[in-house]
Amino acid sequence: MSLDAMKQVTEAEQAARAQRAEAEAQAKRLVAEAERDGKARLAQARADAEAQVKELLRQAEAQAARNAEEVMAEARRACDALRERAEGRLPQAADSIVRRVVKTDVHR
Repeated sequence: MSLDAMKQVTEAEQAARAQRAEAEAQAKRLVAEAERDGKARLAQARADAEAQVKELLRQAEAQAARNAEEVMAEARRACDALRERAEGRLPQAADSIVRRVVKTDVHR
């Protein structure tokens, strides 16, 4: 092999090594970039999910408060109805008590 041919082979090998090194460096940069993008997307997805959970929780709490108010209003109405019925029977109860007291005193 001539000196010129050996020189060309050596240069070709060096060029191939340089291209391979550049390709490896490019691959590492692409992997690092993909990892950064993935981490950023994951962080954004977590933040979005947390915001959604907070909103859903706020809505659930608001609905629970409305439901509690409805239950309390219904309980107030039921208590008022019972009170009205009891107050309506109060004269009869008083008469009954008086009759029992008077009846007891008459038998003594």
